[in-house]
This record gives sequence, C-alpha cells and structure tokens, in this order.
Amino acid sequence: MAAAPEDLGRGGIVFGRNEDEEEENDTPAVLLSVLVQHGQVGLCFYDSEDSSLHYMADTSDNHDLQLLDRVVQEVRPHVIVTSARQERCMTQYLKQLGSNPQYKPEVVTYPNADFGLEVGKQRLLSAHLPFLPGSISDRDKMSYLTSCITFDSPLMLRAVGALLKCLDRRRVGVELEDSSVGVPILQFHAYTLKGVVYIDRDTYSVLQIFKSDLHPSVYKLQSGEKEGLSLYGILNRCKSKSGSKLLRQWFLRPTQELTVLRRRQEVIRFFTSPRHSDILKTLQASLRNIRNIPSLLRRMSLSNTKVTDWQSLYKTVYSAVCIRDTARNLPRSVQLFRDIGESFSDDLHHIANLISRVVDFEASLEENRFTVKPNVDPAIDEKKRKMMGLSDFLTDVARKELENLDPRISSCCVIYIPLIGFLLSVPRLPSMVEKEDFEMEGLEFMFLSEDRLHYRSQRTRELDNLLGDLHCDIRDMETAVMAELQNAVLDKSASLYQVLELTAELDCLMAMSSASQEYSYTSPKLASHRNITVVQGRHPLLELCSPVYVANNFQSSESEGRVKIITGPNSSGKSIYLKQVGLIAFMALIGSDVPAKEAEIGLLDGIFTRMQSRESVSVGLSTFRIDLNQMALALNSSTGNSLVLIDEFGKGTNTVDGLSLLASSISHWLSKPPADVPHILLATNFHSLLQLGLLPASELLSFLTLETAVDGDELVFLYQLKEGICQSSYAANIAALAGLPTCLVHRAVEASEHYRTGKPIKHIDKASSEEQAKRCSSVVQRFLSLDLEDKELELQSFMKDELLPSAGELLSRS
Repeated sequence: MAAAPEDLGRGGIVFGRNEDEEEENDTPAVLLSVLVQHGQVGLCFYDSEDSSLHYMADTSDNHDLQLLDRVVQEVRPHVIVTSARQERCMTQYLKQLGSNPQYKPEVVTYPNADFGLEVGKQRLLSAHLPFLPGSISDRDKMSYLTSCITFDSPLMLRAVGALLKCLDRRRVGVELEDSSVGVPILQFHAYTLKGVVYIDRDTYSVLQIFKSDLHPSVYKLQSGEKEGLSLYGILNRCKSKSGSKLLRQWFLRPTQELTVLRRRQEVIRFFTSPRHSDILKTLQASLRNIRNIPSLLRRMSLSNTKVTDWQSLYKTVYSAVCIRDTARNLPRSVQLFRDIGESFSDDLHHIANLISRVVDFEASLEENRFTVKPNVDPAIDEKKRKMMGLSDFLTDVARKELENLDPRISSCCVIYIPLIGFLLSVPRLPSMVEKEDFEMEGLEFMFLSEDRLHYRSQRTRELDNLLGDLHCDIRDMETAVMAELQNAVLDKSASLYQVLELTAELDCLMAMSSASQEYSYTSPKLASHRNITVVQGRHPLLELCSPVYVANNFQSSESEGRVKIITGPNSSGKSIYLKQVGLIAFMALIGSDVPAKEAEIGLLDGIFTRMQSRESVSVGLSTFRIDLNQMALALNSSTGNSLVLIDEFGKGTNTVDGLSLLASSISHWLSKPPADVPHILLATNFHSLLQLGLLPASELLSFLTLETAVDGDELVFLYQLKEGICQSSYAANIAALAGLPTCLVHRAVEASEHYRTGKPIKHIDKASSEEQAKRCSSVVQRFLSLDLEDKELELQSFMKDELLPSAGELLSRS
C-alpha cells in the first residue's frame, strides 16, 4: 500500500483544462413525470447529469398541490410529463406554473394509456441498465428492480412508465448514438421531503438565502447567472462541483433530523480549530481534483470515453486515495472521517493502478486517441514494433522497386496510408500531362497528389497481405483494451459513487468551516424543545457591508413570550432584525455555525414570512393580494414548531382595514393553545394596535422596540433592542434625514399635530405669513394716504385693486 503513490505517479501525465471545459459544456436536463389522482401524488424524475432516476413514494397532497410545488421548486425540471386525463387541480397548477415568466418548464402530456401500471413495469424491465449483465433474465431483473425501487406506489410506477417513454422518444443524452443504444439509468434514488423544513420561494428571496444576478460578461447574458450577495454565496467555498451542488441541496432541504445536523456539526467543529488548518488545506487541495464522476461513468457506459475522461478519472481516484489516507489519521470519533476511511475501499487502488498501467497519457494526448502503454498486450507491441521498423524496411523495398521503373524516374519511395495500405510514390515527369501518360507497365495508378504519382505494385500488394492495415489493427486492438478497462471501472462504479457522496459532504462541511472561521461564527446547540435563544446575534450579510454592526439578542419560549411585536421608527432596523433571526435559525437547520455569541435552537418545521411583495406584474395579482396570500399561508400552515416573520402587514390597504386584519391575525394565534402558537416576530408602525388595546392580554405576548435618541432636531438610531413600545414614529425627523425641504417637514408636523388634537387643518393655498404681513402693511399705508372727502374715485380704485374686487363693484353700483 505504501508504494501506491509512486505507482500512481508514473506515466508523465499532463493535466490540462480540457476536462473542466468539457464539463462546463455539458447541459444536463431534468425530466419530471407526475400523476395526481384523488388527493395522491406519484412522481419521479430523471437527471441526465448523472443518469439517475429519482422516485418518490405516493404521498397525500392538498388541493393546491403545495407538496408538488415544493418538489418542482427544488428539482427545477426542464420538462414535466403528465397525463392528458388530469384532475382540475393539476390543470390549475400547470396554468399557474406557466404564468411565471421567470421559470417555465416544458409540459408534455401523454395519453392516459401510457400511464398504465403494467406498462410502467414493462418499460422498467426494458430500461437500459448498463450495470446489469446483458444475459440476465426478466425474472432476475425484476427481482433486482424491486430492491432498487418500491413497487408499493402505483401512481409513482405509472409515472415511471411515462417518463421512460419520454426519455426514449427524446433520446436524452444519447442523441448522437446509434438507435440501438438506450438511455442509460445508472442509479436509482429514493426522493423524500420527510423531515424537511418548509420554506417557500418568497422566504428564500426575502432572506436573501439565494440571489441570482445576470452574469456581467456580454457573452453569458443569455447562458447563465451568477450568485449575488447571498447566504449561499458567502458560505459556498466548495472546491468541487459536486460539493457546490450538494451544498445547494442542503440549502433547499434544511432538516429537522438531529442526527444529520450533529454529524455535520462535529466535522465543522474539528476544522474550525486553528490547529487543524494544515489538514484543512491538504484536504481541500485534493478535493479540487475530484471530477464529475457521474458524467465520466455515463460516457463509459456509452463507450464514448475521451482521453481527458481517463485523465479526470485517474486524477479523481488518486485524490480520493489521498483523502482516505488523511482521514484514517484523523479522530475516529468523527463519523464522517470513519466513513471515509472504511468506505474508500481498495477498489480505488485497483482502478488507479489499472489506469496507470494501461493508459499512455502522453501518447494519447499527442495522437488525441486512447493509446496503450508498452507491455500491456504483446500483440499490440509486436504491431507497433513493425510500425516503428517500417521506415527502414520500406526504404529497402523502394530501392529495389526503382530498379524496375522507367529510367527517367530518378527516385521513388514506398509509403503507408491507413485504410488504403502500401503505395509506391514517384515524382511526376514533365512529359506526364494527360491521365494516359500516368500509365506504367506493371503498376496500377491510384491517384495524383502534389506532383507525385501513387501506384500499387506487386510488391506493395504483397506488403498489404503480409503486414495488413497496421494502423487500423492497432487502433482496433487498443479500442478493445479500452473497452475491457471501461468494464473493469464500471464494475467498481459503486466505490466511485461512494467517493462522490462522501467527498461532496466533506467539501461542504469544510467550506462552512472556512466561513465560520473568517466571520467568527459559533456552533449552536440543537435540541428537540420548542425554545429559541440567541445571544448577541448578527445579520450574516449586513455585517459584511456595514463598518459597525450592533448585535441583539432573541429569546422565544412560553415563559419569555412566543409572539413579539416590534415597534420603532422607519430605518431603525426592525426588518433587519427579523431577517437576522430567520437567517440564524436557517443556518442552524443546515448544520452551519451561526453569527452569534451563543445560540440554542429548537428544531423548526417551517419558516414563514410576510415581509416583501413579489412584483405584481409577474404573478397577475395586486400587491395587497400577494400580501394576503403570504399571510394566509403562515396562518394556515404554521404550527407550534414554526417561525413566522411579519413585517408591515396591512399597509397596502385602507389604514383601518389593514389595522383590523393585523389585529385579527395576531388574536387568531393567541387564541390557540400555547403548544400550537409558533414563534412570531412582527414589526409594525400601526401604533394604534397597542394604543387602542386591540390585542387580547396574553403571557405569550411581549413588546419590543429599537432604541433611538433625539439630539436637538436630529434623530440618532442606536439599533439596540429593548423591551417597550415606541410612542412616536419620528416620521418628520426621518423625512428631514432623507432630505425633504424644511418647510414641507414643518407643515407635515403641523398637520399631524392638528389631526391628533382634533383641530381643523386649514388649507395653505395663499402667500406665506411673512409675505402676507408685508402686503397688509402696504395696504394700510396706501389707505392712510387717501383723501376720503374729495377723491371718491381714488377710494373706489383702492377698494377694487387692493381689497375686494367684488366690493369695488358693489360700491360702483350704489
């Protein structure tokens, strides 16, 4: 075993960028087949990236097909296959899905007969499963399939039949292969949402867990997106594509399973220790070499392996051996290290030694084809020796042939052309103009090329019979060796998939460890109780953008209050605090460390938000209707183990109506038994909610506010959470900070004060008070200068011009 690294290093391999470029050019597709009947959903999907078929056992769903929507949002299929005879709820769902301009999968409908149960079983039996021997009987094949996929879910099996039909019709991944080559299925995976924390797309968006931005390159505006400032963006430090893909799955599927979370936490704790930084760097260097194993095996199953694939596989297996050897020297108490040490079997050494012993990488790169090393096959070596000695031999043959040629021909040579054979090549004489001039006795003219004539002679025919088509023979023999090597690798594919699974997990956890070290996160305590405690929590994204960040606590329990109402001025940090709590809870539920001094998180079954409205044009609903939909989901679906974040609900409609809906919603939750009341954080500027006493008295209800200070006319935000109620919205101060004109702000304060005290608010459609005073003074001075006894016309003019024009008219009439 100790000599393995030396063996694996032989061969003079040059690792270029081709394998990465080829992987980037792959365009994997996901096709999902679904059948909905009588409140049950059966589905399966095929991922062409790793040729895997995923199935989900028949599951109950509601009329809105919320479970199906969760699957679609998580899997993001390119094609959805369903029956033409579908229930109304499925029709409505597909219509709603098609109205979303941001994501529109292709919908394919097949006749209901294609969703027959027996049809599904027969298509499974006929499926192309490269890992099974070709001679296996249908009975044995069915016995094997029952161990891979459950047959207790008829809707799912019927969906599988339609999916296989669609794969065969579209020839997914084998479009360029012969029609006899079927679409391969290399793996079966059970797909489940059990134990997954419910988070809808609005929550992912508003918490900025994911954020896709258009790629800045003009060449990629249509082809892809890049991750913007998001939680996934700052935690994804994975070194392999499989690690990044698995981390995204963890984000899309936060879990309530304590064993899974604690398994992740113990690895993160190990790597966040400074004394293990060298081990972290060593493992990450090896993880960079882990390539796309499913794509490699897929091409091998189709006998379409490239030279760069053998490079990638060799590099992957060698790196996996290094990871295993490192893991075996790490503490056995960590489950992942123990799994890697035990699961990375000697099959990896076997594969690496085979590739190293058989594949001549240097020659393969030069010739751009699979080339076998010497001493692998004596027959190939013999033919190559003949090829290598052919030059001198052919020179002797040409010398003898020249003796029998026309004396005018001063030189000739014998050449070998693959697929044509040996030919006699002579220079073209000036007298050889027409084709008839090319004829020579005893020679068969073949073709003219670059002023040289090529002939077959008796001797070249003898060479063809004696040596044959050496080049093609060598290629055929090397192709046969490659096929044997492919079969040997495919026989050990289970070990390679184990490598992919465990290295991806290791990659994710080391990525989160690196982020935890850099951002000073702490490991949260996880428990099955219903309490949440966060000490000096921080917003993981905002703290990266702000030079100073004020940490705040959060505590939710039956004794500390599970419904918390936060009041405070705009811009005081209410929304940030809500998102901060949501992100800390989310990070704990994927196993990550969290931005806090201490944290204890009781497991949640869902995170619901009403914080930000989606663009109404894209969904065809008014902004307030979207707000209501989000609130309805939180009210109807949340449980005593859910976290609900509500920001400014009710502001999209009439003040009284919005206030009433908000008060009713809170009262609805407070009327439930304490065990059924979720963790609720609610931020509002409806101070009347508290001033008018619209909420019932409850021990579960508590009030918080964010501290501010007024320095003269300036409002200072302290961003520190405390118990209590904010008595003023400080709208005028915030308006002044925003740059509104001072006169406008003063008038707003005046109108607000009159409204609160019940005084009438007068219109200000005349000149300002200063201008009015000047005008009055001018009128008085002019009046005093009038001679009222002698100049009646002057008085009339004064009345008309300065005071009331209508009064002047009345005076003239009198």
